[in-house]
Amino acid sequence: MLTRRRLIQAAGSGALGGTGLAALAQGTEPLKVGFVYVSPIGEAGWTYQHDLGRREMEKALAGRVKTSFVENVQEGPDCERVFRELAASGHKLIYGTSFGYMNYMVKVAQQFPSTIFEHATGYKTAKNLGVYNARFYEGRYLAGVVAGRMTKTHILGCVAAFPIPEVLQGINAFIRGARSVNPKCEVRVVWVNSWYDPGKEREAAFTLISQNADVVTHHTDSTAVVQAAEARGVWAIGYHSDESKFGPRAQLTASTHYWTDFYVGNTKSVLDGTWNSRMIWGGVREGFVRLAPLNPVVPAAVKEEVNRLVAALKAGTFHPFAGPVVDQSGKAVVPAGRNMTDEELGKMNYYVQGVASQLPKG
Repeated sequence: MLTRRRLIQAAGSGALGGTGLAALAQGTEPLKVGFVYVSPIGEAGWTYQHDLGRREMEKALAGRVKTSFVENVQEGPDCERVFRELAASGHKLIYGTSFGYMNYMVKVAQQFPSTIFEHATGYKTAKNLGVYNARFYEGRYLAGVVAGRMTKTHILGCVAAFPIPEVLQGINAFIRGARSVNPKCEVRVVWVNSWYDPGKEREAAFTLISQNADVVTHHTDSTAVVQAAEARGVWAIGYHSDESKFGPRAQLTASTHYWTDFYVGNTKSVLDGTWNSRMIWGGVREGFVRLAPLNPVVPAAVKEEVNRLVAALKAGTFHPFAGPVVDQSGKAVVPAGRNMTDEELGKMNYYVQGVASQLPKG
């Protein structure tokens, strides 16, 4: 797997071939920009945050771009059709916002070499295909600290979509953050095998709460887990968006993701003729990942603790996977004295100590 790069302005893997990029930059008509979403936009969540970035980008580049989107596009052959139709209809910049779109985007990018494609959370690039991602695990660690301080049962719950590295990074960072302040903590995981299925997410949350989890979180796209926590009177950690309006009592905080600056800067580079293919991986320092305001019930000392960690992340003096990192079986996967590399993070396929569940087989 290719190593993701921390710096947003990292050198690329090659410019768009021929005169395609120059032609885009010199166009007199607004640039047609398409977005493909894996779930409905809704009022919060993964797709909502991307659509917020789309709308803000359109405002920032008013008159220079014209955007469109297709929502609720599943990962599979149907997404390939959507990407092809967008490219064929004159969209010269297309953003695909789900990991499972990757191979389909690679295929369509080959068929439309003068169209620029950007894929969220993947690892394959081409001359006209770039990758952008956020260091979600940084926000997860911070949220874990809050959860570790607030739990009474020492049992945390997580509703998760698919066991891919991005999701495992978040689960592992969450329990590492919690255990950094409360070594008694454990996290239990229920997999729902869907990015967006509010019914399954809600039932999974109820299952975890029935197992005595008094703080629940999720790596799925709906607000169902926070709403379930609100209904059952336990704490919740939101994800993607600030979900406090769906759980005003329950939400302690949320690990939130902001794409506006990337969408504005990247689209502007296409308009200016300076775009090139590269891999972007931005975190707290770059503004991709932020923690939502903490619930007033969180003690001031915990807020100060979190603020110190945020400052350290921004300064580059703290890493959520600083060694030693020990997996669930007791094996040290990162020794003391060094941080986990981006390549190692990108290949994560295990739980760390503190995760009480077992990974799905197959």
